[in-house]
Amino acid sequence: MHRYRGLVHVFIFTLLVIASFGNSYNPFKTNEAATFSHTVSDVSKQENPLFEEIKRKRSDYEKEPENAVIHKVWKKMPGLNGLKVNLDKSYEQMQKEGVFDEALLAYEQIPPEVSMDELPPAPIYRGHPDKNMVAFLINVSWGKEYIPPILNTLKKNNVKATFFIEGKWAKENSDYVKMINEQGHVIGNHAYDHPDMARLSSQQTKEQITRTNEVLKAITGEVPEWFAPPSGSYSEQTVRTAAKKNLETILWTVDTIDWKNPSVSVMMNRVMTNIHPGATVLMHPTPSIAEGLDSLLTGIKEKGYNIGTIDQLLSEKRQHVVR
Repeated sequence: MHRYRGLVHVFIFTLLVIASFGNSYNPFKTNEAATFSHTVSDVSKQENPLFEEIKRKRSDYEKEPENAVIHKVWKKMPGLNGLKVNLDKSYEQMQKEGVFDEALLAYEQIPPEVSMDELPPAPIYRGHPDKNMVAFLINVSWGKEYIPPILNTLKKNNVKATFFIEGKWAKENSDYVKMINEQGHVIGNHAYDHPDMARLSSQQTKEQITRTNEVLKAITGEVPEWFAPPSGSYSEQTVRTAAKKNLETILWTVDTIDWKNPSVSVMMNRVMTNIHPGATVLMHPTPSIAEGLDSLLTGIKEKGYNIGTIDQLLSEKRQHVVR
């Protein structure tokens, strides 16, 4: 009986082995059909006239990355990413129509070798001259009644600005600072009580920046990364002291001169005749800005510019125009 039971076990084991070898799946065997199909697909793409056209024309659209530099006029200037055409993605996007379309080119951004944070301390006036973006710098030490309408207009136009806020003003108007922060705008340091920074000692400069940082952090939970000296007055010592506190010193290239209470049309004309790629536009919470901001935003967008925060403007990333 035991002998027959052993024979049955051997017979069953033999059947299992035969079934295993007869199975079409073999983990050590490649799928020759799939590999062949993929190879044929790659070969046909390489021989496709459209793919060849993309390869031939890509050099017309690619750009080399540009390093950040200390410019003799504009001081510290950000670099700009290079552009490389992604052949496979571009081909996939043009395959449906079967014709070359530059609007369907897919790009990869290549970072420069030298970024702005590797440069020594220096003031920053503008973004890269080939970047179709501008930034609004709104210095705040008075004019709180105009903050809400300015914020409403920015929200309506889906635009973020950079508010440089005086420490003393922030301490007395924390609700407005919270309002600005909650709407996603960038908040920078505008010293504590609007001194002439160029006349201050290193210790006095440090105190102005530190006190303001402490007030703004207490309100927003964040420490500013950007410093705008009141009235644009600074010295090399100002910039170095700000850098030690991990702040970049920001100035401007286009001035609304709104503190002189110009009419909306005069303010608009001053900005629109001077706007340029990489521009930083200085303004304050004033009647002309509150009344003319909507038209100003429209006019700048119609010229083909994106409008972003100071960190977006100074980033190396290239921007697509958004209208």
